[in-house]
Amino acid sequence: MQIAYRCKRANTGHLIAADHAFGRRDAVGPHAVMLFFTSDALAEPHGYQLHTATRTFPQSPEADDLPRLLADLTEVAVDNIAALGRAWSPLGPEGSMVNGGDMTLPPTATYVGVGVSTLDSDRGRWYQVAATLRQAAAADRYMSAFNLKGQCYALLTDGTALHVDRDPDARLGDTGIRCNKTLDPDRITYHNPHANLPEQGDDETRLIWRRLIALNTTLATHLLARRPA
Repeated sequence: MQIAYRCKRANTGHLIAADHAFGRRDAVGPHAVMLFFTSDALAEPHGYQLHTATRTFPQSPEADDLPRLLADLTEVAVDNIAALGRAWSPLGPEGSMVNGGDMTLPPTATYVGVGVSTLDSDRGRWYQVAATLRQAAAADRYMSAFNLKGQCYALLTDGTALHVDRDPDARLGDTGIRCNKTLDPDRITYHNPHANLPEQGDDETRLIWRRLIALNTTLATHLLARRPA
């Protein structure tokens, strides 16, 4: 659940940054990437601390296409691994894949997964829905960026897949979280309609999952092999 709520927070921060720069030369693209790590923290309730490094992208045709963006990042990771070997880390300093969030981690931090924040939603593409804010202002109707939806995908090294829908109009008690595994460890048996989450949804959604799986596999294979035995 920590990662699900971290996704929501990251998506909100992404929304604020993109809305603030909308229409400017330094406009922020509608998709961002999150890398998740954990480190031992005995004082924390679960005995570990979650770290999230992020990457936002300037607006461009490449950055606007999420499946293409994920495929390009996987290719970059593969090239960096080939060039730098075990020394390469997505956190840098050479070949860094992030530009925000927790970029300096404890040396014992462990990679646990990757996520995507996107401002596209079932209400439309980011550029369409963001334009409605400006149209509302021009018509003297109050509407803020916080009225807009966002969503996240996350894939962890233990096979957990999460889809997080950040909906400001959600009914009370609706977390917007879908997961291929139970979120209630005390529940022994139940039917999970999202057990095959990465295989559900339309063609574009399934393609996003496939690209995310490829990126996660590349990073996990490299980063977990770097850990001391």
